[in-house]
Amino acid sequence: MDIDHDLLRRFEAGLCPERPEDSRIPAEVLGYGEISTIFQIRGAEGLAFKRLPIFRHARAAEDYGARLRSYCALLTRAGLHLPPHATAVVHPPRRPAVLYIAQPVLPAAGFMHRRLHEPPAALRERLEAVAAAIQGVWGFNRRQTPAVEVAIDGQLSNWCFVATDPARVTFVDTGTPIFRLQGREQLDPEPLLRSAPAWLRWVLRWLFLDEVMSRYYDPRRVFLDLAANLHKEQRPDLIPMALEVLNAAGDPRPAPPLTFREVDAYYRRDKVIWQLFLGFRRLNRWIARRVLGRRYEFILPGAIRR
Repeated sequence: MDIDHDLLRRFEAGLCPERPEDSRIPAEVLGYGEISTIFQIRGAEGLAFKRLPIFRHARAAEDYGARLRSYCALLTRAGLHLPPHATAVVHPPRRPAVLYIAQPVLPAAGFMHRRLHEPPAALRERLEAVAAAIQGVWGFNRRQTPAVEVAIDGQLSNWCFVATDPARVTFVDTGTPIFRLQGREQLDPEPLLRSAPAWLRWVLRWLFLDEVMSRYYDPRRVFLDLAANLHKEQRPDLIPMALEVLNAAGDPRPAPPLTFREVDAYYRRDKVIWQLFLGFRRLNRWIARRVLGRRYEFILPGAIRR
């Protein structure tokens, strides 16, 4: 997949992080991840860009892009269907190096979290397809460990149904390449923490490493996270059905079975972690702009309903 590197250089030079729509080349925000922002740039219609302004130099951004390509190759070997993707590095003078990750724009209505209004039978079939795709990753890990072990974030917004076949699901969240080779983690999490104040990163380092990165290697916690995501999507009424699907899904099945009470407790804890992280980022933005008079590189969401 080809992307216009010159357009990205011009876009980055004129970007307004506080209001991307007011940039010299306007951008429409499509969504927010916990670390990055996804948007569409005028002049590159049809592509969704994830922007990571977290690198001290271009080589570090290029290394991250190489790990991302390796991660995508491993996910494909594990049986997941991924959209085409491409990366580009932009490094303006006296600013961080930025990695752009591009994918085709997929139909908004196809994303799993947008399909929660469907009839129960259809929704169950889609949840079964997502669970089967995740189980395929664990099967791959069992065959490849200790040489290779792949992590996956199974939350609802990471899955898109772009075909009429309800069993044909696409995994879109490939921007955080979490995998191990010979038991050694390949992702350096330090750049991901740079949007928070330096004097608070030790807290995030503790929370991020122990509570976030490790969860995506754990089959039970990945399913727990997926079910808890229904709280965030304001559909806790669907959790009992989701638990039926997840508790019956292949090998390894959650043992002991997941319960509503466990999902509820997990969600409350996870909500605190990400609210704390976003709060630290907003504090860092205020210090950078109001106290130090500096540009803040990250695009932050407004109020998030959780």
